[in-house]
Amino acid sequence: MTSFSKCSLLAALALAFVLSACTSKKAELGSEKNPVKLYFIPSVDAKVIDDNSKTFKEFLEKNTPYKFEVMIPQSYVAVVEAFGTKRADISAMNTFGYVLAHERYGAEARMTVLRHGASTYQAQFIARNDDKLKSVADLKGKKLAFVDAASTSGYLLPLKVLKDKGIEPAETVFAGKHDNVVSMIYNGQVDAGATFYSPPDAEGIQDARRLVKTQYPDVEKRVKILELTEGIPNDPIVFRKEMPEEMKNVIVEAFLKFVATPEGKEAFQKIYAVDDIKRASDADYDAVRTMLKALGKNADELMKK
Repeated sequence: MTSFSKCSLLAALALAFVLSACTSKKAELGSEKNPVKLYFIPSVDAKVIDDNSKTFKEFLEKNTPYKFEVMIPQSYVAVVEAFGTKRADISAMNTFGYVLAHERYGAEARMTVLRHGASTYQAQFIARNDDKLKSVADLKGKKLAFVDAASTSGYLLPLKVLKDKGIEPAETVFAGKHDNVVSMIYNGQVDAGATFYSPPDAEGIQDARRLVKTQYPDVEKRVKILELTEGIPNDPIVFRKEMPEEMKNVIVEAFLKFVATPEGKEAFQKIYAVDDIKRASDADYDAVRTMLKALGKNADELMKK
């Protein structure tokens, strides 16, 4: 091979390498070829999420310079890992999922949801409405029902109250669901239990007792609230750490603008029972980390349950 031919071959290889590098370079985030990936965690029927998320996607694309792709994963754990592999850019997450995603991959809480006007939520201790149990202090040596070992309002928040007050129940059972806890108390299968709490509104009680009113119309009279726990922050809306800061700010503004509209409020109410959204930061979730530390638990083990 002549020196000219060798030079031509080397030049061709170099050109091919450059072209390959150019074509393999990922398109800019927010473009048609690389849209912002927005994850909606299943909380209701997937079709309800799909229908309402389309409205949101259209609004975002009209009110930002970016293109979006809506995705509905199977679980919170899948989203945590998607942040690690850069397949997720934004997602509404549960509290422990966020703490884990931040710990592992630096994901950032930029907003938090509001329910009934509150940015925090509480748990409640409930018992049969008689004179035997008047406060949480009376639960010592009693049989208690909780929801699940990974449930914040159905176990972890109440557990912290019991530990702080040095109260040891005689027996604990996990009922699996909040309504099951209420039913067990109503039917006298346990002495007391713990579930989520929501304040009453014009339509009546909104805490877990509401879930069994069809089955037990007198549940409000038969099952009482003994005590409420302290509150922890509601679910955050989380952004991938590496997203450009300007992009994050633009999208946050669009989120806030959408939920301020009638169609936006309706969409988020149907998907997550959310009344509104406000700005937030990672520091807002330090109380969750403190609670886990006090209980000797971590987000990783809770997300595996």
